[in-house]
Amino acid sequence: MGEAPVWEQLSSEMAAYLHYLRSERQVAVNTVHSYARDLRRFVQWLAHTGRRDYLHLSLTDWSQFLGYLREQGLAPPSVARHVAAVKGFYRFLQLEGKSVGQSVELMTLPALWERLPRVLSPERVTSLLQAPQPGDRFYYRDRALLETFYATGARVSEIVGLRMEDVYLREGFLRCIGKGNRERIVPINDSAARALQEYLQEQRPQLVRTRPDCPYVFVSRGGRKLTRERVWLIIRFYARRAGISGKVSPHVLRHSFATHLLEGGADLRLVQELLGHSSIGTTQQYTHVDHKRLKTVHRRFHPRGQ
Repeated sequence: MGEAPVWEQLSSEMAAYLHYLRSERQVAVNTVHSYARDLRRFVQWLAHTGRRDYLHLSLTDWSQFLGYLREQGLAPPSVARHVAAVKGFYRFLQLEGKSVGQSVELMTLPALWERLPRVLSPERVTSLLQAPQPGDRFYYRDRALLETFYATGARVSEIVGLRMEDVYLREGFLRCIGKGNRERIVPINDSAARALQEYLQEQRPQLVRTRPDCPYVFVSRGGRKLTRERVWLIIRFYARRAGISGKVSPHVLRHSFATHLLEGGADLRLVQELLGHSSIGTTQQYTHVDHKRLKTVHRRFHPRGQ
């Protein structure tokens, strides 16, 4: 088989895999886009190294692929996602009846603790939540946004996709639509409920006056749904104002939410439900954060910890 047919076949199979993720597995659109980028990088590696028999790569091949990803300067979370994308692709090929080597299953992910973003202390979170001031143009909205993130531990896609019909302030919960369109009920605390109530009464009606039919809770000054990028900028702005150094993102708030729950004695299964994780293994990564913090405290305060 010539060079061109190999790459055409691989391209066709990858397109079928991405369609399978969207249509049958109902994987989130953003995740599918990320997997598509990761698979393109995999193809680049194959072409660069002259590997044409992509169905039967050896464990040495996969080890070199991991080395290639690290040479690209990718962070551990990106490397882990590449591995997940490639493994998923080869499992799909098996489902399609292709004869595929099993060595891909031996390709291991980076250690979980390496992949975790930072966690803010409860004191830092309080400073962040108090950063919006009454004189700020979007004070009510931004305060409600920050409070909702920390009260629910929701993903940024879930927050920007939150609709008015998903808010039950009197009952004290929100309805979140997570990955794969899975629905879950998330309780909110009194502080977040008050901030949301004030925003919905005092500011949102003004923001949506030109678009009164806008269904989304958090909107821009023109009455449009806030974008993920805009939410990131809002959080970073208030983090700087609060004097919090380093990167602070929606995901950092999500991790802080989970870690603080576990530190307070919450059951791991409960945290899994609140976060919307399909696997308990994903939630267990937060126990690694806790252990790491315990080691730090031990080194700092134990007489022989240094």
